[in-house]
Amino acid sequence: MLVGNTFAAETDRDPSDLARTVVKVDPRSGRLVRKVVAPSAPNAPAPASISEIVDETARTHHVDPLLVHSVIQVESNYNRFALSPKGAEGLMQLIPSTARRFGVTDSFDPKQNIEAGVKYLKYLQTLFKDDRLALAAYNAGEGAVGKYKDVPPYKETAGYVVKVGKKLTEARARQAQSAPAKVEETPTEPVESHPVLEQYTDARGRLHLRTRSGP
Repeated sequence: MLVGNTFAAETDRDPSDLARTVVKVDPRSGRLVRKVVAPSAPNAPAPASISEIVDETARTHHVDPLLVHSVIQVESNYNRFALSPKGAEGLMQLIPSTARRFGVTDSFDPKQNIEAGVKYLKYLQTLFKDDRLALAAYNAGEGAVGKYKDVPPYKETAGYVVKVGKKLTEARARQAQSAPAKVEETPTEPVESHPVLEQYTDARGRLHLRTRSGP
């Protein structure tokens, strides 16, 4: 790897940039399972297949797809093999208890991970009636938000809510810019041509109406 005018060894890279092998115990079989955790690129765009899963799942559960994308960006930056030091796994960084709660058998499977993450987000939105608190609970747990009745006074959680909110604002701005401008057209009604009516009085003083054929 070239750094400035010198070469740096791969071992000098940030450990988060390197693929890792993770060994975990399969809760069903009790056997050790080896998984490779791949690195994610900074500001990585969503792969088309993942974007489709997000959009479809979000619509199904009535959650804003842009909110789900924003959560994934902050949680894993679209690294399906992401694994946090606390054991959160996959795109939406599900902790094992949340994964089991929503029927996930493989947190590194994008469809299962996104399905569970979106369901959990929807549950939190319904519970707290406030997206800000829902995001705080997604990070710190619903118990913490319930305890403080607000975003818990944790630096990580406060920063998390701000980061996701910023991503969401940026995504909505991009969406608005890319949307075709709506041109409001004033409907033009066809001009109807009617015969001109005129009135006249005959010799007996009676009033009559007649159509004038010319202008």
